[in-house]
Amino acid sequence: MYLNCHTYYSLRYGTIKPEQLLAIASENGVQTLALTDINTTSACLDIVRLSKKYKVKTILGVDFRNKAHQEFILIAKNNEGFQNINDYLSQFLHNHNLKIPERPKHVLDDCFVIYPYQKGKDFDLKPNEFLGITPKDLNQLKFSKWNTHREKLVVLKTVSFQNKKGFNTHRLLRAIDNNTLLSKLPKSEEGYEDDKMLPYDELCGMYSEFPSLISNTEHLLNNCSISFDFENPIPKNQRFLTENADSDYQLLEKLTYEGIPYRYGNNADSKIYSRIKKELDIIKQKGFVSYFLINWKILEYARSKDYYYVGRGSGANSIIAYLLRITDVDPIELDLYFERFINLFRQNPPDFDIDFSWKDRDDITKFIFNSFKHTVLITVYNTFKFRASVRELGKVFGLPKSEMDMLTRGRFNIKKLDRLSLLVLKYSQFIEGFPNYLGIHAGGILISEKPIHYYGATFMPPKGFATTQFDMVVAEDIGLYKFDILSQRGLGKIKDTVEIIDKNYSNQPPVDIHDIKRFKEDERIKYLLKNAKAIGCFYVESPAMRMLLKKLRVDDYLGLVAASSVIRPGVSKSGMMRQYILRCRHPEKRKDAPPVLLDIMPETYGVMVYQEDVIKVAHYFGGLTLGEADMLRRGMSGKFRSRAEFLKVKQQFFDNCKNDGKSLELTAEIWRQIESFAGYAFAKGHSASYAVESYQSLFLKAYYPLEYMTATINNFGGFYSTELYVHEARMHNGSIESPCINNSYNQAIIRGTTIYLGFMFLQSFESRTTARILREREQNGTFKSLDDFIERVPISIEQISILIKINAFRFTNINKRELLWEAHLKISKTVIQEHVITLFKTRRINYNTPELPSTALENAFDEIELLGFPLCNPFHLLEVPSTSKLRAQHLEQLEGKYVTIEGYLVTTKNTSTSKGKRMYFGTFLDRDGDFIDTVHFPPIASKYPFRGKGVYEITGKVMIEFDCVSIEVSKLERLAVIEDPRYSIKSTNPTFQRKKSFKDLKAQYER
Repeated sequence: MYLNCHTYYSLRYGTIKPEQLLAIASENGVQTLALTDINTTSACLDIVRLSKKYKVKTILGVDFRNKAHQEFILIAKNNEGFQNINDYLSQFLHNHNLKIPERPKHVLDDCFVIYPYQKGKDFDLKPNEFLGITPKDLNQLKFSKWNTHREKLVVLKTVSFQNKKGFNTHRLLRAIDNNTLLSKLPKSEEGYEDDKMLPYDELCGMYSEFPSLISNTEHLLNNCSISFDFENPIPKNQRFLTENADSDYQLLEKLTYEGIPYRYGNNADSKIYSRIKKELDIIKQKGFVSYFLINWKILEYARSKDYYYVGRGSGANSIIAYLLRITDVDPIELDLYFERFINLFRQNPPDFDIDFSWKDRDDITKFIFNSFKHTVLITVYNTFKFRASVRELGKVFGLPKSEMDMLTRGRFNIKKLDRLSLLVLKYSQFIEGFPNYLGIHAGGILISEKPIHYYGATFMPPKGFATTQFDMVVAEDIGLYKFDILSQRGLGKIKDTVEIIDKNYSNQPPVDIHDIKRFKEDERIKYLLKNAKAIGCFYVESPAMRMLLKKLRVDDYLGLVAASSVIRPGVSKSGMMRQYILRCRHPEKRKDAPPVLLDIMPETYGVMVYQEDVIKVAHYFGGLTLGEADMLRRGMSGKFRSRAEFLKVKQQFFDNCKNDGKSLELTAEIWRQIESFAGYAFAKGHSASYAVESYQSLFLKAYYPLEYMTATINNFGGFYSTELYVHEARMHNGSIESPCINNSYNQAIIRGTTIYLGFMFLQSFESRTTARILREREQNGTFKSLDDFIERVPISIEQISILIKINAFRFTNINKRELLWEAHLKISKTVIQEHVITLFKTRRINYNTPELPSTALENAFDEIELLGFPLCNPFHLLEVPSTSKLRAQHLEQLEGKYVTIEGYLVTTKNTSTSKGKRMYFGTFLDRDGDFIDTVHFPPIASKYPFRGKGVYEITGKVMIEFDCVSIEVSKLERLAVIEDPRYSIKSTNPTFQRKKSFKDLKAQYER
């Protein structure tokens, strides 16, 4: 009976969750309803999946509106009708200049059209078109011509809210959507307060004078049926790459065996051939052949373009993926657990995450869209977060910014808040988690056998690729499994470094960055790993990873593979990270592990480290079948934890252990460890893929540190800021130069051991100015002077001031303050145009400028302003020069003692204690450039908070654990820096001597 129901996916309009809508319908005795969200199909698949649970038949459609103004409702008779609706809606979502018309221009097959009565009463209705009569229309209907044509009338009772609170929330969402105060929200932008679901009998009673409307509506609903298979969601991805399944399999088999010489040379043994046969059989049985071939085709294109990539995910457990060059991990070498990857109980294909350089990914995406017919990106639901909601609702209620700041920071006494502030908090909590707008998944792409509009409408974000309105979880529910095409800067750094090396070392053979076997034996790489000297290297440079490598004494590939997974929250959350470190360093501690776990996982000393370990424990310890273990694997992703099947597996685990005589205490502890992995575990093959890329970057760092740091700087680093990578280059005897108009390019370049920073690092410097400089320099040679530059490059005074301040004209040997005076006298503030050809060259006037010296300290503050950091040692900027001789290298001999040391802040990390209080970890550099690691427990973190970048005086106790030195801080104070000499009253620069301090001005005023 309800033909127009909205969920909260009617963005910033509806307020009912999809499952809540079904629950409300069930409570009110409603057996059938039409989900018709406003201009979206986001909730459609999920609500069909959930409808069986509530015994409510759900049909699908869309409420077409221009903003809040309803034009018409389309309802699908069947799946084909739903596809036609999605085709139609997507036209408007792809082209924002198209306005939804008053009525569809042509008949949509297998669809019903319902017009609101007040809008469509003058229409000449087609066979599939009806007028919707709301309760408000009933009195007027009695006197209308349509009273004698009741066969074209249906009940139209809109459902957008559950209750009064839902309506109030709706008004707030509409105000947010219209960016207006609640008091100024037009009524035309709101729904009606009575747009809520009534009990079935009560609704029928309202239309008792018009029984034909009820029967017409029921007849319409009975003629509609939507069906999707959620019970057995076989893959709906593109079925074949070639003509059919047989030719697909023949191609996969051919490619597999052709890949053996590349991977194994002449060393392929029976174990390899046996593994190949086993995998091919299962891949064929499960219907995953095309999934492998599609990945192969994408990566074959990538290799043809010389794009670097890393294949990771559970697919790295497969020898077929290794032979097809989808991954670079040898599962035989690592004894990777094949059943983690594929088993006969697994419904969904293996997970391949393919990482590309951030510079190459868009071209790969374009190739996929051009190569496969039914391709689409996956959306993500960007939801209302509490703090953001407080600000949005604060604006709606007209709260001043100071009050919103107070509410978002939680610094208030709730008993002293006024009514409006309380309402902001109340409704911010209520809408937390509501979808706000649709975004794009980080890398998910669907390649479907059927047209994607069979499953839902698509929209066109600025990225320019069609995108679903449902997310990856819903896609998997229906059997559409994503291809992950991701980007990362680590690969960009590796590729750029190799290019720099090839250019700068043209007399030596090219670097083979894929020679991982050699890298694994390299002594320099082992040294970097063991001593945690891996700044800039992929996945191994963070403070936490740096310390873990030291604790585990990692110096080989397998150790790094383990460390890559141990660092994940799953192991630390289970409390087993410390146990793993102890058992790694002290073999006698391994006997502390329960014998059954040590038997299952001897390689990881009885500690669950990888997803495979969890599945092994579930299977061998918990007695779960491989099918049940696969359900557990899906549960570990974090997406399905609340679903009944995951809880069912949990109960089966406990029942099996009880029947097997295992103690409840041991069972509960093992399950606790399993649960801690949910959403945080790596497959071993995934960790191994990460380790391969780590080795590539470690090799480059070991043998070409300055080239590698140049590429790191150009790719905007990794874990740290550009400043630290500049520092790291200096630590490797590199000389760092600020941008220079005769030597610099857009990016940083290296010449010998000198790195010239690029123009792109300058704040507010325009890319078009960079392009003009480089074009002119390439065509007509280097610049001879400021005058020569001004004559040849059209530039504004603001842009040339940036260049002068950063000392880009230092080759002239003229002080930059004098150059600034000259530039202001010689460049007008008019709009800059490209060169106009003239017959005569204008003679430039030269001015006698005063002698204006500048100091190195002034240069440092110019660098801070324009680069974000000084190129000098930051300790030289202290107001009181440091006399401390204590350095990071001395701390190892001071264990247990209290020390005071100075450090320049690099980065901080915060976490919560078991009691929910905030504590911090700090990373600093000492005067020599070595790291100082600090721990700030909650009382100290609260009393002595970090106060931004700068040099700090750190007081605390030296602690050493597993060879890692840190300071447990008892006091932290940021040291004062000198007054900016460019604006200092005491400046020796005549340019600034006339400036008065506030104190001087006040004294002058009082006189």
